[in-house]
Amino acid sequence: MSYIALITLVVRDYDEAIAFYTDALGFELIEDTDRADGTRWIVVRPPGAAHGTGLLLARAKDERQRASVGAQTGGRVGFFLHTEDFAADHARMTAAGVRFLEEPRHEPYGSVAVFEDLYGNRWDLLQPK
Repeated sequence: MSYIALITLVVRDYDEAIAFYTDALGFELIEDTDRADGTRWIVVRPPGAAHGTGLLLARAKDERQRASVGAQTGGRVGFFLHTEDFAADHARMTAAGVRFLEEPRHEPYGSVAVFEDLYGNRWDLLQPK
């Protein structure tokens, strides 16, 4: 085993999730395949992450799954998006409407700011030292 390929992120709507992750975060749409059961297999990931972890955007199917949209990590930061240019990516994401919950911080481990995706899941934008 050499890497984690996909992490499922339960979403409310396929197309709004694709738009957020590709337009606001700058991810690439890797796959969008209709499945026979009315669902879609949608994979997005940061550009240049050919063998990195991608997100499988899975539409909630029932009330239990709908209740987990935006709360998949219990309110904690659950996703960590590394960058090589924190200032540029922070500015681009802010201009694209991404909601940051704090001003950028410069910690011993790097520059970081917490943001929410369109459903309220918390992410770190992080440039490690």
